[in-house]
Parts: sequence; structure tokens; C-alpha cells
Amino acid sequence: MEPKRDYYEVLEVPRDADAKTIKRAFLKKARKLHPDVSDAPDAEERFKEVNEAYSVLSDDQKRANYDRYGDPNGPAGFGSDYVDVSDIFGGGGFGFGDIFDSFFGGGAGRAGAQARTRGRDMGIRLTVTLEEAAAGCHKTVAYTRLAPCEDCGGTGAAEGGRMHTCERCHGTGRVVEVQRTIFGQMQTQTTCPACNGQGQVIDHPCETCEGQGRTPSREKVEVQVPAGVHSGQTLTVEGKGEAGVRGDASGNLVVSIEVQESDRFERRGDDLFCTVRVDSLQAILGTTVTIDGIMEGERVTVEVPAGCQFGQQVVVERKGMPRMGMIARGNLVAVVQVETPRDLTKKQLLDVAAIVAERTLGEDESAGRDAEEAEGFSQAAENAAEHFAKERWHAPKNPFRGRK
Repeated sequence: MEPKRDYYEVLEVPRDADAKTIKRAFLKKARKLHPDVSDAPDAEERFKEVNEAYSVLSDDQKRANYDRYGDPNGPAGFGSDYVDVSDIFGGGGFGFGDIFDSFFGGGAGRAGAQARTRGRDMGIRLTVTLEEAAAGCHKTVAYTRLAPCEDCGGTGAAEGGRMHTCERCHGTGRVVEVQRTIFGQMQTQTTCPACNGQGQVIDHPCETCEGQGRTPSREKVEVQVPAGVHSGQTLTVEGKGEAGVRGDASGNLVVSIEVQESDRFERRGDDLFCTVRVDSLQAILGTTVTIDGIMEGERVTVEVPAGCQFGQQVVVERKGMPRMGMIARGNLVAVVQVETPRDLTKKQLLDVAAIVAERTLGEDESAGRDAEEAEGFSQAAENAAEHFAKERWHAPKNPFRGRK
């Protein structure tokens, strides 16, 4: 596997280049290498290489990591204190293909239709923990979009440039062509090539954006994740999608939430399921178990009833997940796992042995037990106690241990 080229060499910029220099170098390279423009056999691979270099050098945190460690994710390949998003437009990268389809094509639609100038909506995926979903949180997401050009302010015109009605289509954005065929004259309507269907042209377009008023930009946005959110729900950040052409309205950023599975809880709707472990003696008498709740610093008391059986569910009301947009909460369902105690003293073992022997003989004796049977009970209890008191005796391993 060939080592990756230095990102600064890929964009042909010095290591101390500022953000504007990096963006201009990237746009220059991208226009030259885009597969729709270049006929070179390696254009697609080189285009991806340029995209990767720009995605790192345009992000302050990634660039700092790259300069210091040689890896945009920091030492040992792990990220720092920012949140990155890997899926844009539902794909596995930064969505440059879709971005440049719009950037190079100007957003033109089907032949003869008015060109699209409003920015498109964009979609990203954001992963949060179950605890973050319960409490609600703020997240910073980084993504690449077509943003208003900084050099022309989104107008698409250079300094002194003006916009005029297209002389070829007279502002309609469409041209009609007539062809003579053996069947007679055929009339076709197509998008005006002079103005790309926009109906207007700029006499001195901005060199950075070539008159579109927007350029690819690496940006960050704050997302408010509400308490109780479920996987698959979406949040909309208005105006943070793709910028419109020459100052037209921007699209929205649609954030799809994915809630991670938890090691402590299983979520079913707004209810949370967890396991609590008690030994068999506590299950006989009943006990109280205190566990950490889903909220930070929350302690939940689980009342295990006397005679509780393995797998029995104990419901603690209003200690589950918050219901989104409401004060109410779901329930916490504790599933009891009964375990055999393995740390009993000799005296405790003798006491248990006596109880077991008494219960065993009590099942067989009739209401009128005679003295001989009573003597047999005493002998059985002594034999059981002697067995349990042996140094090498250990309680059998719980067959349910480790099960959920």
C-alpha cells in the first residue's frame, strides 16, 4: 500500500498558508480534476485526493493534529474534543460528489427548465449515548457544504461587476432551437448555455466562485438534542444546508439522530430494563437494592419482594426515559437475577443445613410422628451439618450467572 502524499503538497500550498489560500488552491485543483471536466484516466482518484486534503486542512482541529502528529485524528488515531460526522447525503464520506455536481452544474435541472437557484437541504447523522438522549445535550457537528462565497459576499460579482439580463435568452433561461429533418421542422427547448438557465449574467464574475456566489466550505454548527429523543428522529437546523446561487435562500440541515445501545440499560419505548442481582437468602426474605439511574447522579431504589424468583420483574415508576417534549418519564423495570451466595461462614452453612434437613424430613413425616422418626431427624441434621462444615466444600456455581 502506497503512503499518502503530504496534504500540503497535494494542494501545492505552503505549510503556513491561511484558510483563504487553501480554499483558493482547492477550488483551482478541483475545477481542473473534476471527472466531468477532466479526461485524464486518473482524474477521479486525484480529485478524491484533493478533496481529502482540503477536508483536513480546512478544519482547524484536524489541521493542528495533522501538523503535530501526522494524523488528522490526533495521536494513536483518536479524535480530540470535537464531534465529526461521517455521513453526508447518506454516503460514507464528505459528500463532495453531490456538492460539486451543484457547483459545476450550477444546479440546472432538466432540459428547458428554469435553473435551480435555491440551496438544497443536506442530511447528516449524529450519534449520541443513551445517557445524552435522556438528559438532552448540545452537540457540535462538522460538515462540508456550499456556503456563501467570502470574496464576493455571495453575489457572484467581482468588485465593480454588474448583473445583466442574458442577451441570448432575454432573461427566460431557455432557448428554442429549430432543426430541419426529413419529417419537417423540429423545435426543441433547452437550458440557455450562456447563463446556465438563470436568465442573468455577470459582466465581471468573482474569480473564486466563478459567479455562483458560493464555494465549498468546512463548517461547524451547534445542534440542540432534546431529552427523550429516539433513534431515527430528525432535527432541522434552518439555513445551514447548501447555500443558494447568488444570494438565493439556503437549504436546511437535517440531522438524523442515532442513539447508541447502553451496557446498563435496554430501551423499549420510553421504558428502561436493567438487571439487579441478589443472593438466594435475600430473595427469600426480600431486600432493597440501590442502583444508578439513567440521569447523572440519580440513585434508584428497587424493592425486591420476599420470595422473589429468578427473572421476576420489579417496576419502579417514572424512573425510565423522559417522554420527548413532556415532563413525564417512562418506567424502570428491574429484572431480578438470583445468585447462590458463596461466602457463607461455617456457622451459617450449619444453619442452612439444619433448615434444609428439617424441610426434607418434614415433607415425609405424617402428623403423628413417633419418637423413632424424631431421632432420625436429629441424625439427618447432624449428618448434613457435618457435610456442609467440611473445609473443601463449596457452594455450586450459579448456572444463571452471566445471563441477562
